[in-house]
Amino acid sequence: MDNELLDISTSLRLQLGYGIGHILNDVCASLWFTYFLVFFNLVLEFTAAQAGYLMLIGQVVDALFTPFIGYHSDHTNNYLSARYGRRKLWHLFGTLCVLSSFPFIFTQCIGCSTTHRWAQMFYFAAFITIFQIGWAAVQISHLSLIPELAEDPHVRTHLTAIRYGFTVFSNLFVYLFTWIILHVTGDCDKKQVGPADAWKFKHIILIAMSVGTLASTVFHITVSEKQQRSQLLTSDNNESTTVHCDILRKGLLYQVAGIYMSTRLVVNISQVLIPLYLHQTLGLAARALAVVPLAMYIGSLAAAGLQRLAPRSFTRKLSYLLGSVCALTGFLWIYFDSSNTYKVYFIYVVAVLIGFGGAEMLVTSLSLTADLVGATTDASAFVYGLMSFTDKLSCGAAIAIIQMYADAADASYYRYVLSWVCGAATVLGLALTLVLPSVTHDSLIVNSNPTVNDDEIISTPPHNILES
Repeated sequence: MDNELLDISTSLRLQLGYGIGHILNDVCASLWFTYFLVFFNLVLEFTAAQAGYLMLIGQVVDALFTPFIGYHSDHTNNYLSARYGRRKLWHLFGTLCVLSSFPFIFTQCIGCSTTHRWAQMFYFAAFITIFQIGWAAVQISHLSLIPELAEDPHVRTHLTAIRYGFTVFSNLFVYLFTWIILHVTGDCDKKQVGPADAWKFKHIILIAMSVGTLASTVFHITVSEKQQRSQLLTSDNNESTTVHCDILRKGLLYQVAGIYMSTRLVVNISQVLIPLYLHQTLGLAARALAVVPLAMYIGSLAAAGLQRLAPRSFTRKLSYLLGSVCALTGFLWIYFDSSNTYKVYFIYVVAVLIGFGGAEMLVTSLSLTADLVGATTDASAFVYGLMSFTDKLSCGAAIAIIQMYADAADASYYRYVLSWVCGAATVLGLALTLVLPSVTHDSLIVNSNPTVNDDEIISTPPHNILES
């Protein structure tokens, strides 16, 4: 490992600076996936189908713009990008979009709160569109920095785990102050969420935006984007377009995309539906809508720590298998148990299992994506954009379809949905991971030549597996 990589792996300032660069997105995503349907369905009193359509709009916009932003992020080459950094420039653009739109999503329609629900949907859809464009810009630019900051796959996993660790802390923070606000402003131990709680969500949003703004500011101050070493930015547009077309012809891209999509289905759908499962299926009070997701992210924190401390011998497949087993255990428990003891005690064990399993699977799938990029970092944003496209579109469609049937369903509806949909996605992700053409960390980013020995693998600089 050269001096540059050693500096990256040992620089606490860079690690912390990079890690907090996604906090604004993290707190917004936590509120979006955990409380969006709760807020629109239970507080604003939209139907379950209407709330599902609004989330679908957001996910489709995000899905469409992630590859678009990824492509243009790879090809940004102007005076500002040369001076400031092309990834950081897109990160700044996305941050401004998020800050100018997200607060309006979790507040009542300004000047139109008494109009028909379908009319209000246009108002909220406009802010959701701006938010999702900004969120996609921040996500893609932040992810595509990983391959540029580190070439060694173990260091990339290290940075990915740090990034996810801050994601976990962000979610813990959101659930903690959500519980505090619900606890100090009413009898949340007995009362369920309703229209009278609209002002509480407004305060929650203001706190989240303040923390996210501060974190983004520190990120832009502490992280310096490095000068690009590849030839993509200096080549003509036809050549760079050819590179992206070549990427699309590689079958391994779609296999990794399938793993990432399946993992995101598990993580996002469970995060979206568990609050509704707690409220409608188990009939738990408002406090549970903050405490149970908090338990999930305690499990996620343990997974991030395991990934951070894992030795090189801990393979991608073994890591994903561990996460899948834990997540499946949680979903099976949800399906078979609904006793009073389960509602009072075991629901927190289930939350930890799902949180740990989902986090382990997610960090592994992100590490596989970083391995997929390899040394061709100028295509990294495009690759991450494609991954996010499959994630957003599948999650949006799944949630919209689930919500279409929720209004006429009985109380056990969300129990079956969580068990079957998330369980099936877990099995699919595990199956795709187990049939990957390599087993170890390093062999994912080198030629699959059986004559190459372990010493050559360790000493050989990583390259893009799309070129293999």
